[in-house]
Amino acid sequence: MSSSSSKGASPPAIDSKRLESNQLSSVEDTADHLLETLGYTPELSRNRSTAQVAFMSFVLASIPYGLATTLYYPLLGGGPVDIIWGWVLVSLIIICVAASLGEITSVYPTAGGVYYQAFMLASPKWRRIASWITGWLFIVGNITITLAVNFGSTLFFVSCINVFEKEPGVGIFAGETWQVFLIFLALTLFCNAVSAFGNKWLPWLDTAAVFWTFAGVIALMVTILVLAKEGRNDAKWVFGHFESFSGWPSGWSFCVGLLHAAYATSSTGMIISMCEEVRDPATQVPKAMVATIVINTIAGLLFLVPLVFVIDDLQALAELVSAQPVPPIIKSAVGSSGGAIGLLIPIMVLAVMCGIGCTTAASRCTWAFARDGAIPGSKWWVKVNKTLDVPLNAMMLSMVVQIILGVIYFGSSAAFNAFSGVGVICLTAAYGTPVAISLLSGRKQVRRGKFYLGHLGTFCNVITVAFSNSIIAIAK
Repeated sequence: MSSSSSKGASPPAIDSKRLESNQLSSVEDTADHLLETLGYTPELSRNRSTAQVAFMSFVLASIPYGLATTLYYPLLGGGPVDIIWGWVLVSLIIICVAASLGEITSVYPTAGGVYYQAFMLASPKWRRIASWITGWLFIVGNITITLAVNFGSTLFFVSCINVFEKEPGVGIFAGETWQVFLIFLALTLFCNAVSAFGNKWLPWLDTAAVFWTFAGVIALMVTILVLAKEGRNDAKWVFGHFESFSGWPSGWSFCVGLLHAAYATSSTGMIISMCEEVRDPATQVPKAMVATIVINTIAGLLFLVPLVFVIDDLQALAELVSAQPVPPIIKSAVGSSGGAIGLLIPIMVLAVMCGIGCTTAASRCTWAFARDGAIPGSKWWVKVNKTLDVPLNAMMLSMVVQIILGVIYFGSSAAFNAFSGVGVICLTAAYGTPVAISLLSGRKQVRRGKFYLGHLGTFCNVITVAFSNSIIAIAK
């Protein structure tokens, strides 16, 4: 009898690294097989884990950046009540949106996202038109929200620079129209360059962004609450004061203020476009979408509550020409321009990371739509650059469209509001369409997914459809 089979012999040594590698390979092969059964050939590398998908989803929303650039909406709409409770309300609703999309994505995990889902869920008679409409809503939404992010970052940067003043009330940077456009152009080109040439490092950048965000938020929260040069508001005022400067009736004014939170969370379903770069998209992407909203809600409250505690003059903030109240609030709280810019730098860096994430997601959904022949010249846009492992042509198409649309700023300084409004409307409508179709068809298809939520899913679907209709009406 050989020693290996004798009593008391040790089992063969297990190579844990090889075993883990084989398990990952098996998961990826299963994901690729599922993609093939859905009618597509795998072309992109599956290099993202569940945590990395969640982190990218977090970066797409980029709280607190997304809240900082649009704080003007709830400040006008209802003041503290709209800022804080509007954020909580929309966050709870967006969890339902993420759960609803997660159920469907678990069954149809492709880069096509919601337009492919609409096709598969709709009846044969209506599926082509439903898919075509949803697809264009999704593409336009991705491109314009990416444009809004980079343009919003530009306006935010100008406001941050102007915490330094030549004289009281006059910033050091004029921010002429051509200057703003050039900054926007440089930021757009930079985000595309990083997304194209640094694709393999993006998951690590997204991971770093999460820690960067919370470190920056905690530093800001502690500093402004401790210093509070202009004093602190009491808790009753912070959590219960309602004051509208919009000119609308109170109820409608509050609803308009919700666009602040809707803009910050409009990226919820953009992560679906990364399904073909994820190892186990049927479970990873749905979990990441829901988990990210929870993280975003906490990060948003950590950012917003301290700001409201140190707000000095609502009327003056509502009258700001820049429509960017966060830099003045922080400067007022810390009492110095240098201290303010130090606290604003983490948000500025996060703004760039957000632009990179949105650029990546927009390129993937553009590529996926071209792959199905739905974009003119699709044979060109569908090509994948094998060296960079990215759909470079689709990325360039998205970038050129953004730059052309950015020229609108020369004709109207309200261009950012238009970009963000179009993005929110299109993405919200795109998210709501497959959910509505699934709900009306009795939720038959989602029952076979790995993320099926049963009766809770039905509740989430109803909330999602109602919210989609409401936001579209408000944003118009």
